[in-house]
Amino acid sequence: MMADNPTADIVDALYAVIESRRGGDPDSSYTAQLLARGTGKIAEKVGEEAVESIIAALNEGPDALASESADLIYHLCVLWADAGVRPEDVWAKLAERRGVSGLDEKSSREK
Repeated sequence: MMADNPTADIVDALYAVIESRRGGDPDSSYTAQLLARGTGKIAEKVGEEAVESIIAALNEGPDALASESADLIYHLCVLWADAGVRPEDVWAKLAERRGVSGLDEKSSREK
């Protein structure tokens, strides 16, 4: 956990809740239901929330975008948990890219 980063702390705490729902009762937990339905359904939900975020950005204003972004981040965290990716894995990737031009970073991945 990144104690000096409140945003990372929120995502870390959300991820911990998601992990605590693994194997839970799908009838009483939406997160347990998603995890039980598998990677395909979780990925589908991430895609839906990404599209809803785009629509909010284009047509509905900042508050709607913030709300849809929260949904997107939640579903992305469920996908991470399903795939065994921890928030600190993502933070490490972002830290590796710090100070690197976005164009340079992108071109280094193109093969």
